[in-house]
Amino acid sequence: MVGALESDQSFAMAEKFDILSDGFDPTAVAPEPLPLPVTNGTGADQEEENLKKTKVVNGGGEREMVLGRNVHTTSLAVTEPESNDEFTGDKEAYMASVLARYRKTLVERTKYHLGYPYNLDFDYGALGQLQHFSINNLGDPFIESNYGVHSRPFEVGVLDWFARLWEIERDDYWGYITNCGTEGNLHGILVGREVFPDGILYASSESHYSVFKAARMYRMECQKVDTLISGEIDCDDFRRKLSANKDKPAILNVNIGTTVKGAVDDLDLVIKTLEECGFSHDRFYIHCDGALFGLMMPFVKRAPKVTFNKPIGSVSVSGHKFVGCPMPCGVQITRMKHIKVLSNNVEYLASRDATIMGSRNGHAPLFLWYTLNRKGYKGFQKEVQKCLRNAHYLKDRLREAGISAMLNELSSTVVFERPKEEEFVRRWQLACQGDIAHVVVMPSVTVEKLDHFLKDLVEHRLVWYEDGSQPPCLVKDVGINNCICPAHK
Repeated sequence: MVGALESDQSFAMAEKFDILSDGFDPTAVAPEPLPLPVTNGTGADQEEENLKKTKVVNGGGEREMVLGRNVHTTSLAVTEPESNDEFTGDKEAYMASVLARYRKTLVERTKYHLGYPYNLDFDYGALGQLQHFSINNLGDPFIESNYGVHSRPFEVGVLDWFARLWEIERDDYWGYITNCGTEGNLHGILVGREVFPDGILYASSESHYSVFKAARMYRMECQKVDTLISGEIDCDDFRRKLSANKDKPAILNVNIGTTVKGAVDDLDLVIKTLEECGFSHDRFYIHCDGALFGLMMPFVKRAPKVTFNKPIGSVSVSGHKFVGCPMPCGVQITRMKHIKVLSNNVEYLASRDATIMGSRNGHAPLFLWYTLNRKGYKGFQKEVQKCLRNAHYLKDRLREAGISAMLNELSSTVVFERPKEEEFVRRWQLACQGDIAHVVVMPSVTVEKLDHFLKDLVEHRLVWYEDGSQPPCLVKDVGINNCICPAHK
């Protein structure tokens, strides 16, 4: 009787709301995403052009910036399975073919990857057995939550390794594995803001865009500091800006390798400048953005040390760059005394909240732990030496070919003239800014790959400039000693 009553009630509710009418067709959806509004011209071609070009304001004025393709034109639709699909298997076969084609695309694009700092030389086949688990390290890495499927022992092991690298005792540091390098910067600057709520954020103009994003997110006053031709922070300009704001604490982002030129800010000179301007150690906070070179610098002879023995507040690195990881991730470490101003206990988690994100990828610590154990300090040292050697090789070969090029000391980022053709830029996945482009020489970049790139570039330049036009002058970007345009040969 009760079952019949429930059935009648369910039928009445369904009839009342007409949840699934007889005419409902779950596959009747637009096969393609709706086009974006077109403001100038008509048609998809004009829309594509509108999306590609925008204006960017630079020190020298306004210039056009070319954006990538509109992915709406190549998106893969999500469609409903046919009613008999569990018997025919058509959907599974279709998805398998799509993924197989995608894998071929990845293999091909990886062959021509040079402009972004990702180490693509890795093999994590041994970790495949763990991909069936939803591993989540939500909450504090050092305090277990009620969610039992986590990888905290691996995460803390990785953090301890980096703590030793940057010379801070286990009881004196706090950190966590982030989802990317940007999150490390957001967290480091947030800690600085919490320590000094009225502090001013100082960052060089060549700092990563996430630093200025943090300033906007946290509504912080931000002073953009000039740079030297190398991309390193100009401490004379830094001194001028500090002197004009002596009444407020200083929160500073120090670059351990800038995004475009790979320049390393002089940490010792930065600290000396702060001290000479009257800032005691309890009136400034330094975050070191070591996204790529933060892990390379410790293995370079004569390189200045990034260490917590100096008055710094935090250091962050990316895990998917020099280490090599199939997913974006990073490491952020700060002093334990600082994290107390940021953390709160959360009963729902039975843990502490001091991270930017709530749920955190529990697989990333496994990948990092696995690689650190396989390579160790000696393995990383060999890879750093290989990268620096190959970077010098590329720089020398470019200059031999009559192409302006610059390579900062302590860096594996080779800066050179921007290729004239955007298709060439996309083919080699080069990162560009104004008249310059760069190649970041990573462990996965071989001499053979560099030779292939050089041959392709030289051949294309013959076509680009066969009409008598000249390559751009890069004096303002790389200095007179590195520019070999017709005016400065």
